[in-house]
Amino acid sequence: MPDGTAVSLGATPRLSGVEQMKRDSRGLRGEIVADLASSAPEVSEDTYNLLKFHGSYEQHDRDTATERKQAGLAKDFSFMARVKLPGGQLTAAQWLALDQLADEAGDGTLRITTRQAIQFHRVGKHDLAALIGAVERAAMTTYGACGDVVRNVITTPAPVRDAVHARLHQEARTLALALLPRSRSHYEIFVNGEAVSPDAPVEADPLYGLAYLPRKFKIALAHPADNTMDVLGNDLGLIGLWEGGEVRGWIAALGGGLGMTHGRADTYPRLATALALVGPDDTLAASLAAVQMHRDLGDRADRRRARLKYVMDDLGQEAAYAAFIERFEGAHIEKAPVLPKLEVPDLLGWHEQGDGRLWLGLPVLSGRVADHGEVRMRTALREVMLRFDAQPALTPTQDILLSNLRPEDRGAVESLLRGHGVSFAEDRAPVARWSMACPALPTCGLALSEAERVQDGMIGAIHAALARHGLGDEKLAVRITGCPNGCARPYIGDIGIVGRMPGRYALFVGGDFEGTRLNWKLRERVDEADVAATLEPLFAAFAAGRLPDEGFGDFCERVGLPALDALLTEAGYPERAPSARKKAAA
Repeated sequence: MPDGTAVSLGATPRLSGVEQMKRDSRGLRGEIVADLASSAPEVSEDTYNLLKFHGSYEQHDRDTATERKQAGLAKDFSFMARVKLPGGQLTAAQWLALDQLADEAGDGTLRITTRQAIQFHRVGKHDLAALIGAVERAAMTTYGACGDVVRNVITTPAPVRDAVHARLHQEARTLALALLPRSRSHYEIFVNGEAVSPDAPVEADPLYGLAYLPRKFKIALAHPADNTMDVLGNDLGLIGLWEGGEVRGWIAALGGGLGMTHGRADTYPRLATALALVGPDDTLAASLAAVQMHRDLGDRADRRRARLKYVMDDLGQEAAYAAFIERFEGAHIEKAPVLPKLEVPDLLGWHEQGDGRLWLGLPVLSGRVADHGEVRMRTALREVMLRFDAQPALTPTQDILLSNLRPEDRGAVESLLRGHGVSFAEDRAPVARWSMACPALPTCGLALSEAERVQDGMIGAIHAALARHGLGDEKLAVRITGCPNGCARPYIGDIGIVGRMPGRYALFVGGDFEGTRLNWKLRERVDEADVAATLEPLFAAFAAGRLPDEGFGDFCERVGLPALDALLTEAGYPERAPSARKKAAA
C-alpha cells in the first residue's frame, strides 16, 4: 500500500514541512475541529493546509491589512469555499441551494471558476462548517476541491443531447467519484460533526497513501470539437476519438500545468504530452496510472517543482511512457497518435440542444454572479430557474449555460434577463466575451497585482485599441491573472497578462485561440495603464500584415519575438534594462 514516501528524480530525501504535516494529520483530520471552534480570528498553519483538502482556503482582506495593523487589529480573516461540480453540471435545485448559501454564509455572490466549480468568498470562520455541511446535504461536495489530490474533473459543459456529450459528462462524474479521497474525515467533521479520537487507527488511502500527492492534480476530458477547457493545460488530458457517436479510444496526454514562479527558470508552464492511446473504457485506468506516477515520482521536497510536468521532463518521453505502462491496468494501450485538430466553439447565445429544447449561454464577467446596481444577475438567474426550471451548466471560461428551455419561453426568458440588466453575448465585444480573470486582490494571498477588479477596464482599453485598427470584431482570448500561478490560464491563448508586482504586469503573446500552443513573454513589467497601449503597435501590424483567417496569436507566432520586440521599441516601449530585470527576478 502506498504511503507517499517516494522522493525521486534528483529531489533531496528531506521532506517539505507540508509533507510531514500530511503524514501526521490522521487522514486529513488534524486539529480542524478545535481550530474552527476556537475564538482566535485565524486557524493554525497546519489547519490552514489541511482545510484545502476539504475545499477551503483561509484568506484575509488585503485592502484593509495595513490600516488594521496600524490600528493594532488582527487581519480581517475569512474563508473561500469551493464546490466541486464535475463537468460544471448541476441541477436548478442545487444552484438555488448555493444561491441561498451565498447570503447565509458568504458575501452575497457566487463565483464561477475556470474549472467549472463554484466559489464562496468571505465566509466567516464560524460559518464554514455549516456551509460545507449544507453543500453536502444538497448532494454536492467541497471535498478535494483544493489540496494535493485530484481536483474537479472538467469537460465540455455543452448540454447537447447526444451520445458524445452524454459520455463525456458520465466519464467526468465517474472519475470524480473514483478518485475522491477515502478518508471519512470530511464527513465526520462537516456532516456529522464528530471528532475522532487521536488514538483511533488511520489507514493509508489506497490510492493517495498517508501523504496524498506531492501537489494538486488536474484532469480534463475533451472532444476535439470542443476544447473550451484547454485540455492540454492539465496534468492529464483525455481526448476522445469518436466514430459515429461512439468513442474508439482516448489519447492520454500527460504533464500539462500552467503555474510558474517569477525568477525561477526551473519552473514554467507546460502543455501536456500526448503519451498513449488507451481503450474506450480505460479512462479510469489511465487516470490511476497518471496519478500513481505523480504520487511515486513527484518531488516532495520542493513544492514549487512538485507537479507531474516536471516528472515528465525529468524522465523524458520514453521513460515516462514506460512508467505509465508499468502502472496501467486497462485493456488496451499503445503509443499516442498525432493529436487531432482541436477547436473552441462559441457556447454563448441561443442554441438547440438536439431534443427540441434550447440552451442560452450568458457571459459572466470574471465569473462573478452578483447583484450590483442595475445589473442584478444573481436575482435574474434565480428567477429563470424558478420560473422556467432552467438547468445550469458552468463553462471553463467562467460563463453559464441555461439549458432545457422551451422554445416558446425564449421571449419571456430574454425579457426577464434584460429587465434585470443582464447583458447577452451579442452585447459584448468578442475580446470581452472570451476574456478571463482570476479573483486576485483583495482576497487571494498569492496575488501580486489586480485581476478581476481591473478586467473590465483593461479589456475595454484593449478593445478600443483593436477598434482603432479595424479589429473591433476580432475574436481573441485574453487572460488576466494577479500572479504567475496561472489560474485563468494566461499562458494559453492569444494574450496573457500576468501580475508581476503592484500595478505592473508581464505580457505574453503568441499562443493560439484553440489552446494548443503556449505563448511567450514579450515584456516583463508593464504599467497597468499602459497594457493596451503596449499591445497597440502589434495590433496595427496585425491589421496590416495578417494572412487570410489568421488569428492574432498565430500572427505573433509567425512574425516572431524579435520582430515584435522591434515594433514595440520603435513605438517607444523598450524593454527594461537587463540589470533591472535581474533585480526584479531576484
